[in-house]
Amino acid sequence: MHLDWYFDVVSPFAYLQMARFDRLPEGLEIRCRPVLFAGLLNHHGHKGPVEIESKRLHTYRYSQWFADRHRIPMRFPPTHPFNPLPALRLCIALGNDRETVRRVFEHIWRDGIGIDGKEGWESLIEGLGAQGSGVEGLTVEKADALISKAQVKQALHDSTEEAIACGVFGVPTFRSGETLFWGEDATDMLLDYLAAPDLFNSPKMQILRDLQASARRKGA
Repeated sequence: MHLDWYFDVVSPFAYLQMARFDRLPEGLEIRCRPVLFAGLLNHHGHKGPVEIESKRLHTYRYSQWFADRHRIPMRFPPTHPFNPLPALRLCIALGNDRETVRRVFEHIWRDGIGIDGKEGWESLIEGLGAQGSGVEGLTVEKADALISKAQVKQALHDSTEEAIACGVFGVPTFRSGETLFWGEDATDMLLDYLAAPDLFNSPKMQILRDLQASARRKGA
């Protein structure tokens, strides 16, 4: 069985979820699918959590609290949000394998090193190259050339569009067929679903599909 995992490295919750992938069943194939979170927000007409001031602080506090509670090493990068495009394109250029994606997340969210500046970006590339990255002798120059390729840029665009077509509205999101599991806090629901794939076929769950709205917000 396989699952698609849609992520953006700008999301602390994506890092927190990936840090606990060991909770998932053995033998499960997870296909890492980078997407541009801002593209999802623009398509659905949503504001990001950090674009609402009180929600921004809550999001940061909750993320750090969750990490501390579950003993996940975490340190926020110097700035947030930051531009995730280079890192997302790098993941694609290096094959989207879980180990590379994990190391990119850990560079940003475990070690707290930003990627907006030259030093942080070079540190990321050097770390990947030193530990093996799927590209022999990876250097900053080679990485910059890779992420500048038209097919790499197109691949990120296509992945984001595919996610939108599948109904993905936020990150991180797991997808199994047509079923979506959004957010780190949906991991337990995903585990129950994997153990019992008919989870959403009960009468109580089925009725939710056709639940009608009796009021709508103006402009929605």
